[in-house]
Amino acid sequence: MDGTYSQNDLSHVVDADKAHVWHHLVQHKQFESKDPNIIVEGKGMRVWNQAGKEHLDAVSGGVWTVNVGYGRERIAKAVYDQLLRMNYFAGAAGSVPGALFAEQLIAKMPGLTRVYYCNSGSEANEKAFKMVRQIAHKRYGGKKNKILFRDRDYHGTTIACLSAGGQDERGAQYGPFTPGFVRVPHCLEYRAADQGAPTEGYGEWAADQIEQVILAEGPDTIGAICLEPVTAGGGVITPPEGYWQKVQDICRKYDILLHIDEVVCGVGRTGTWFGYQHYGIEPDFVTMAKGVASGYAAIACCVTSERVFDLFKDDASDPLNYFRDISTFGGCTAGPAAAIENLAIIEEENLLENTVEMGDYMMGCLLELADKHRVIGNVRGKGLFLGAELVADRDTREPAPEAKVQAVVGDCMAQGVIIGATNRSVPGYNNTLCYSPALIATKDDIDQIIAATDSALTKVFG
Repeated sequence: MDGTYSQNDLSHVVDADKAHVWHHLVQHKQFESKDPNIIVEGKGMRVWNQAGKEHLDAVSGGVWTVNVGYGRERIAKAVYDQLLRMNYFAGAAGSVPGALFAEQLIAKMPGLTRVYYCNSGSEANEKAFKMVRQIAHKRYGGKKNKILFRDRDYHGTTIACLSAGGQDERGAQYGPFTPGFVRVPHCLEYRAADQGAPTEGYGEWAADQIEQVILAEGPDTIGAICLEPVTAGGGVITPPEGYWQKVQDICRKYDILLHIDEVVCGVGRTGTWFGYQHYGIEPDFVTMAKGVASGYAAIACCVTSERVFDLFKDDASDPLNYFRDISTFGGCTAGPAAAIENLAIIEEENLLENTVEMGDYMMGCLLELADKHRVIGNVRGKGLFLGAELVADRDTREPAPEAKVQAVVGDCMAQGVIIGATNRSVPGYNNTLCYSPALIATKDDIDQIIAATDSALTKVFG
């Protein structure tokens, strides 16, 4: 840390924080006896808190966001220059960075053509849900309005997004929920036995379970299905072989729109621009947020096909026929200005290639840890998005207690390495360590992450 802030400054910041800030996902009772953690500075993959302690960040800003690392001056300068020239105008009008980023983004998403700007992943998913509902009214007399979602997937924090959330602890105490959202089973092959699934052909079996739900609900009532390409906070679940092609075939069979939630996986996290591009599928909607500008400015996008866009473009006399939606800060130019530079950095520094190479290296390291620690039941992931599921018994696959999983996270933090884990999300299955280092990660960075995990597992589980 470069000492820009004096200790008196930071003491005041801590006091102000404790007195006035309501933190995300935190029980504040603890701050009656200790100080909150305040991140003061970041550079590359490392951050420093108010005490000057350095941490290697293996979760890209805590929630899978800072894909190109901290301290990128060119992004900050691009935002500064843009804000001086033109900072904001409502999204009913266009902007220079909005048009240019949309053009660059669409060039990386064959088959998709339109970008709707907003400012968070939850909001991007809400836009898609609203589009589906409006299409139901415009084309199907309001009937084809239900939206399928998958167990263990997560799509955001609003009431509608929680209604489409497959993590019951995230939604606890926030009901009643929005009607018209219907759950389908997860596709975690490691937990196939818990579903009574066959040992062979699990991917197609899991997709068949979606079709069974569609038939039970009535295909003429289902408008869309919303899925993560790789389930993120529900346990870093990579889809099994045969799954995605069968899901796409089912959607086409019943005229169901396919909505891929790339809020976590999008813009390089898995080694391709978007996670769905590993699996040869052609979505109707793709939503994204976190990595779009690597956290340097707030931006989210709901991207659609021209087929979807054309459903809202007509000369009908009905004055309600267009998509009547607004996102106030979707008109802020900082987001697309930052996103343009973010894309340029990924391309110029070959970060997709690095993500594949370092992801393979880290996967190998985690598998070696699994050979050493029987508490690791399963290792899975794609690119620099990896998970290690911890179990109390490898033979029965009984999940490790959540408290012990969190103790591993806490011990890594004490060692100066920030890792993540599923927590307060999926009842009984909050047992997966989560890793998502920035796309700039080196072997030395990964070795440090693995060494901290190794030490923590030994300390917590023996």
